[in-house]
Amino acid sequence: MPTYATAQEYLDYTGQSGPADIDRRLARASERVDELLADAIYEVDDQEFALDPKLKKAMMQATCVQAAWTLTVGDEFGTASAFKDVSMGSVRLARVDSKDGNAPRYAQDAVSILLRAGFLIAVMTW
Repeated sequence: MPTYATAQEYLDYTGQSGPADIDRRLARASERVDELLADAIYEVDDQEFALDPKLKKAMMQATCVQAAWTLTVGDEFGTASAFKDVSMGSVRLARVDSKDGNAPRYAQDAVSILLRAGFLIAVMTW
């Protein structure tokens, strides 16, 4: 599976250098972008990169913001964000409030980038 952004593209797009493991985080963010585009139909090259330059750029940007979002919330895998309150003594957990009861998995900016580029057909809430 391709990684849609490089560490240099992350720096150029966000204005921030990533952590030491930015390449791994970008690969993980690329997986989330693939999930968002699961129903999209587009041509790819032999390395599975989009041939459409507009989509390729949108995928790079969405990957960068998805990685930045997971770094900001400190929850790369979407597990900690499922709870708005956690206590250890006598264990108390309170789930995040959302329409479907699930924690956000995708950065809203990543969704917006793909929507504006025309590769998502509906606004989805996660």
